[in-house]
Amino acid sequence: MASIIGFNPLLAIVSHIFFIAVAFYGLQALRLDRIIKKNRVMQAQVLFILLSIMIGWAVSNFFLEISYWAGRVPHLFG
Repeated sequence: MASIIGFNPLLAIVSHIFFIAVAFYGLQALRLDRIIKKNRVMQAQVLFILLSIMIGWAVSNFFLEISYWAGRVPHLFG
């Protein structure tokens, strides 16, 4: 039982990092240079990182919640 308790936080951390990396990779397809003001490179990079974290965190939470509730479905019928 103790190993399962320690596994859930590890799964959440790995999931968050994975989906943040995927969001970062996906956002690189956007042409943000047309939107960002000139000489604001550092601010654009911070915005890019924050958007990656926000999107990755939301997608990761979605999959973790689906996983949690899918594991609870057998308890409805048993």
